[in-house]
Amino acid sequence: VMRVWERGIGETLACGTGACASAVVGHRFLGTEHSVTVNLRGGSLLIDWDTQSECIYMTGSTEYEYSTTVTL
Repeated sequence: VMRVWERGIGETLACGTGACASAVVGHRFLGTEHSVTVNLRGGSLLIDWDTQSECIYMTGSTEYEYSTTVTL
């Protein structure tokens, strides 16, 4: 399980950018496949890395989490 800590907030349930980075590091240094599932506390993300185009595709569910209004 990949865990995420955000400065000023603490632990969060997920981070798509971190999941993509973890997949690339796993492939480059640990020899994992180009397509992996990254498990996070908020759910799982399928990460596909196309090494030809250097594009990373992330697939997973979404959930409405929070809303607020700021008066300036």
